[in-house]
Amino acid sequence: MSETALLVVDVQNDVMAESVNSDDVIAKISSLVDRAREQGVPVFWVQHSDPGMPRDSDAWQVVPQLVPAPGEPVVHKTWGDAFVETDLAERLQERDVKRIVLCGAQTDACIRSTFYGGIHRGYDMTLVEDAHTTADMREHGLPYGPDEAIRVLNAQASWTKQPDAVGSTTTAADAFA
Repeated sequence: MSETALLVVDVQNDVMAESVNSDDVIAKISSLVDRAREQGVPVFWVQHSDPGMPRDSDAWQVVPQLVPAPGEPVVHKTWGDAFVETDLAERLQERDVKRIVLCGAQTDACIRSTFYGGIHRGYDMTLVEDAHTTADMREHGLPYGPDEAIRVLNAQASWTKQPDAVGSTTTAADAFA
């Protein structure tokens, strides 16, 4: 059994509609999912819901290009960090997962929160640097655009180290290679 899992976060209709380079990111995530499945790496899916994206609405659905396979865990969350008030940690523990390969959206919200949430819980976290995306948060007062947000998190992920866990980055082409 693999000690690594692929975690696909919030690749949902409304989230991806607002995100930059979403078609390219979705294609890269699709290739990651295919390779993970081929190699017996478990794939975990995360779906966010909130008042603007209610559970079971069209906006909430995973994009049609990506379909969780029967038996693949789907975790439902209402906070940025996919570990908060969910059963994600228990599901990972059931499979003896020690390392998480992370992709999805949004970089400067749920991806960042989940990356650090995993690190703080002792998981080695590998961020797929070209398979996460975000919307342009300047309209909400942030002084930087989506490309900068992606580059900053990629750099920070590669520098993150704690006694029990480390962060790293990879590309979609190199993950599971």
